[in-house]
Amino acid sequence: MPRRHTIFSTTVSAVIALAAGATLAATVVPNEVQQPGTQPGQVGTLETPDKCDNCHGNYNRAVEPAFNWRGSMMANAGRDPIFWATLAIAEQDFDGAGDLCIRCHSTAGWQAGRSTPTDGSGLAAGDADGVECEACHKSTNTDDSEHQGAQSAPFVANDEQNPPTGYYGSGMLSLYPGSAKLGPYSDAEARHQFLPSKFHRRVEYCGSCHDVSNPVVGDLAIGAGKQPTGDPVVQSRTPGSAVSTKAAFNNLPFRYGVVERTWSEFMSGALSRTRVADYASLPVDLKAGAVKAAFDSSGGDYKDGTARFFSCQTCHMRAVTGQGCNKAGVATRTDLPLHDMTGGNAWAADAIRHQNGVGTLRLGGGLTSVQLDALTAGKVRAQQQLQLAATLQVNGNVVRVTNLTGHKLISGYPEGRRMWLNVRWFDASNQLLREDGEYGPITVTIDGASRSVSSLKRLDDPNTKVYEAHYGMTQAWANQLLDLGYPPELVLSFDRVTGVADYRLWELAAQPAGTSHETFHFVLNDTVIKDNRIPPYGFVYEEARKRNALPVPATQYGSPSGTGAYRHYDDVALNPPAGAAYAYVRLMYQSTSWEYVQFLKLANTKSNAFLAAEGDNLLDTWLATGMAEPNVMAAATWGAAPTTTCTTPGSPVSLAATPAKRAITLKWLASNPAPTGGYRVHYDQSGKLVYRASVGPNVLSYKDGGLSSRVSYTYVVTAWTDCNGNGSFDAGADVEGVPSNRVTATAQ
Repeated sequence: MPRRHTIFSTTVSAVIALAAGATLAATVVPNEVQQPGTQPGQVGTLETPDKCDNCHGNYNRAVEPAFNWRGSMMANAGRDPIFWATLAIAEQDFDGAGDLCIRCHSTAGWQAGRSTPTDGSGLAAGDADGVECEACHKSTNTDDSEHQGAQSAPFVANDEQNPPTGYYGSGMLSLYPGSAKLGPYSDAEARHQFLPSKFHRRVEYCGSCHDVSNPVVGDLAIGAGKQPTGDPVVQSRTPGSAVSTKAAFNNLPFRYGVVERTWSEFMSGALSRTRVADYASLPVDLKAGAVKAAFDSSGGDYKDGTARFFSCQTCHMRAVTGQGCNKAGVATRTDLPLHDMTGGNAWAADAIRHQNGVGTLRLGGGLTSVQLDALTAGKVRAQQQLQLAATLQVNGNVVRVTNLTGHKLISGYPEGRRMWLNVRWFDASNQLLREDGEYGPITVTIDGASRSVSSLKRLDDPNTKVYEAHYGMTQAWANQLLDLGYPPELVLSFDRVTGVADYRLWELAAQPAGTSHETFHFVLNDTVIKDNRIPPYGFVYEEARKRNALPVPATQYGSPSGTGAYRHYDDVALNPPAGAAYAYVRLMYQSTSWEYVQFLKLANTKSNAFLAAEGDNLLDTWLATGMAEPNVMAAATWGAAPTTTCTTPGSPVSLAATPAKRAITLKWLASNPAPTGGYRVHYDQSGKLVYRASVGPNVLSYKDGGLSSRVSYTYVVTAWTDCNGNGSFDAGADVEGVPSNRVTATAQ
């Protein structure tokens, strides 16, 4: 077989090494970690994205695939400092588990066989490009319904029934073995071999990575790492047994080892079954934010007549107008998928840029100016995406938070991510009475010294509503781990102020049956302790149950059963203090919390020399880049808030574009109310704005030069008011109005 297998002694020796305090990365992937799909070496070396850039980049940053992909988290998955710090703990917890992480975070490295040693030390510099072009454009449906990917027994990623049901999740890709690239168009005039692929418009395509299941606990833990209501799991419960007996080879991936369920959340919701053309049939409260942006960008079905549903691609790869490559004669498409894949992680770009600058990127340093620009653009897109995810509405003493996404609000990797309501109460004299959900400085101990860091100040405040998922270990699994030889003193959690270990494995094992404890040991976690994230629209109980994606407890948001659906909003009771006259309500999001960064530093035993510094490096980066400053997702007011003296300007009127040689001149009419700061020119990406230039408040034109000939560019213009009077635009302090009409022109 193309993949080497382990035997029982390999798993046992890994546990013995853990108990002895030594961590040597596995050179053979344990059977507990292996999964079906195309195996290393089966499809040859995947081409570098640099080669793709020759045609698909360097001509129009607003729409070209290359630049937008390079600013995405997919392009930087192998650089991500969180990935490396988390990998260090995963390798300590189960030697060889790093292969599971590398499989998604460096697809080219994994496919080339460089995931061993499993601590990532075998990866090459180019492997930092994460989920690169060919991993996506060689992907086939694992159910073999269209193109035949490279799969051979026992590594077949479907249930092998007639017809087969594909396995979708955890990077179980089935890659096309030929030289052709696969994509959604049937009329592409590519300069390389090409095959049209229906799979690239299907949501299972994205589910291939965006459901993540842990095969280790799925196979070994008593409860298989599923929710208690989940369906039975076929598992061996025997370390080192043959892969054919393992959970990953005998179950649909969503049945075991819950880590992430973004795709399952989407599949459990009604948007997955709603055509974009049926937008008018949606509830009024959903006709906003991300849902409206998806509709506005596409308008309905694909241009070739294929039905377009509200899908992962419709929201995260919006249709734009432009060319897919830089060759002469290439058609301008009005449904070109924007290859930005933007999510909500606005801090990762700062972390990567910082580590690149100080030389601590574990992989992929020496970023070019184009890559750095792309990261900056990606951060701005992520901030805009967050502002489309939810709305706030205050009615009396209740604030409603409405989920405008197709998955839970929030979704993705749960560790360290949180969303909360921040409410600042004022009296009639404008004095602050109380702040709920207060985020700010707390004094902690780091390496024996006192230090101020930022976090939620009162985690147990009854007036603070935090949306998050917390995972942990069960008492039964803790006892299993002790039987397997895990050290009783394994630290499960640390005090967030002192950094002192406050709970250990033996303590959990000694608890009554049925108990559990929250921990960030994601490779060892076997239960979801809390999940109060807001379900998406039409989130059906039975579908979510079988996919292990229910809220925890499952009685939240309406407590449905069978084919009943949960609410896609949360009504939160406000508790005004005595004398309150008004309040500012904000929905906040943070991608990486102090508590998670602290854990990744303190839990790193430094027993693996290659990964020993990653916890320290992550903390230094977090401290140096604003501590993953929370983003405001939405805002509202309670009571009679004083009117602001900073007026929001109107939209520029009648924007028009005139093409010239390698240039386009824009002209517009003044806004009303007029801006005090000026006008900002943006490239438009179907609602995502890429800043281009600024002009003064009395200037009503702009010439965009240095463009690529015969390439189309789309623009909008916004007006802004200089609220703080410093003469420059400051997001969050100054006020920017609604964009003008959109115009497109082709440079001569």
